[in-house]
Amino acid sequence: MASSSSLTDPPQVILEKIVYQAEKAIVGKRDVIEKLLVALLAGGHVLLEDVPGVGKTMLVRAIARTLECDFKRIQCTPDLLPSDLTGISIYNQRTGEFEFRPGPLLAPIVLADELNRTSPRTQAALLEAMEEKRVTVDGHTYPLPEPFFLLATQNPIDFEGTYPLPEAQLDRFLLKLRIGYPEPQDEVEMLSRMEESSPLTQIRAVLLREEFTRLQQEARTVHVDDTIRQYVVQLVTATRQHPELSLGASPRASLALMRAAQAEAYRCGRRYVIPDDIKGLCLPVLAHRLIPSSSACLNGREAEAVLASILAATPVPVRRHAAV
Repeated sequence: MASSSSLTDPPQVILEKIVYQAEKAIVGKRDVIEKLLVALLAGGHVLLEDVPGVGKTMLVRAIARTLECDFKRIQCTPDLLPSDLTGISIYNQRTGEFEFRPGPLLAPIVLADELNRTSPRTQAALLEAMEEKRVTVDGHTYPLPEPFFLLATQNPIDFEGTYPLPEAQLDRFLLKLRIGYPEPQDEVEMLSRMEESSPLTQIRAVLLREEFTRLQQEARTVHVDDTIRQYVVQLVTATRQHPELSLGASPRASLALMRAAQAEAYRCGRRYVIPDDIKGLCLPVLAHRLIPSSSACLNGREAEAVLASILAATPVPVRRHAAV
């Protein structure tokens, strides 16, 4: 059960408790945990691109435990069918009616492991769920639980037998993150914690998922000044006009950056967005939506490097950003 004392704490304290609990399982990766929490608050999804064994599944399980959420893991393979994700309708001979058997996608927190190893047809089955928070099976539409959080992983090294995610799907991920290898001292601490049992058993729930939904709603009310909105649009427009990018960020990306900045401000205990919120989230929100030009690729310039140069060249708003 979630601690009743947490219900009366300020939101910043509650969110810090979630980070603290998750750190029991993932050592030395506070920034990644905080960004995952930002994505959850913003109602978005995360693409986690990293090598096997760095703790991707452990991280998602840890977050699910802090919110007392059901967690489902989907191992993506070439023979995976869309119905394996969404569920199927089965005829019940006793009642003479079809009954819907929900698939793992209808859980609050879902990990799609190695998403790029499944077919484009199955990848496409996630589009409606990611954007509209619902699935359609045999002509019937079923809403997904609140909150609904999809974390997909892909291996950046082994591309044999994979199907690259299309731009339309990449654009639906709020953030793209990497965990990375731990520092030596953090890895020693990890070995110590794993010596006798899994650290997941030490994680306790901080609040119920219904209560977290309320925090999501409050995060949407964080004030965004007109100068901040203009700053977001300037950054996104610059990606569409940059000669080293053949595909810039979409209007959905503008909204994603603003929503993520609202969630970051809320996590920090502020009721208004500041330029640093935008700058800190610009790369994980926008970089995976961009495609470098052929000349940029020949020069070894990746989307992250081009976006960093755009961020450095765009003037930062200097007016105050708090609501009056």
